[in-house]
Amino acid sequence: MRIGMIGCGNIGKSIINAIQNNIIECELVAILDKIPKNVPDLDSGGKSEVEVTAQFSKFLSCDFDLVIESASQQAVREYGIKILESKRDLMIMSTGALTDLDLFEEMKEIAKKNNLKIYLPSGAIAGVDGLKSAGVAHIDSVTITTKKNPMSLGVGMNAEIKAGRETTLYEGPAKEAVKRFPFNVNVAATLSLAGIGLEKTRVKVIADPSIEENIHQIHVIGDFGEFKTEVKNIPSPENPKTSYLAALSAIATLKKITEPIQIGT
Repeated sequence: MRIGMIGCGNIGKSIINAIQNNIIECELVAILDKIPKNVPDLDSGGKSEVEVTAQFSKFLSCDFDLVIESASQQAVREYGIKILESKRDLMIMSTGALTDLDLFEEMKEIAKKNNLKIYLPSGAIAGVDGLKSAGVAHIDSVTITTKKNPMSLGVGMNAEIKAGRETTLYEGPAKEAVKRFPFNVNVAATLSLAGIGLEKTRVKVIADPSIEENIHQIHVIGDFGEFKTEVKNIPSPENPKTSYLAALSAIATLKKITEPIQIGT
């Protein structure tokens, strides 16, 4: 499989490393990045050189099967439909963009028309497989509580946070949460799309100066019973707003696409 990539930040570089170390059986063909000099030196491994460009038209002219977006919600809004119209599959990491339901529905229709796939990796959470299975029957409630250091959340230090106390910054529907914290709760968007939707999925965002991990706790109740998951993610050293597991989930999704055995829901 031939890959085009949008964005070469922490997740993008992790994917490049996995491809170059043959963890994923695919070929990187092109990279679109607004600052091409941020792209690391690439070893073509005897294959054709990777096209690195800041021009979308030049990127789209390259020959690849799947585009991986690892840039921003804005990149999804700006390029997502055009990529699908060019008849390429698309993997989206910035799933918060899909809280725009008009955009989401349009992308689904184009993908269906062109027999394409849109992949949404689990990101920095666990439990998406269980949630999808539970959704075959009835789900009563889905709640995700995200706890991060204020630095990881990118928020200012109010009096409570300065005093070292855990502070709830938001509690409400996922649709509003991803707008208020666009670089931190893409996981809430993914969870909502896999389950009962953006309006019904509840999100709680907590700033805790005493922790270093990015913690995501999920609680699901339905006809199947009840399950809870908790993940304590190590933040990426290059970008504390991104969990290392998010990059690993992108790599795992690529492996699932390219391998003959499919494990999990």
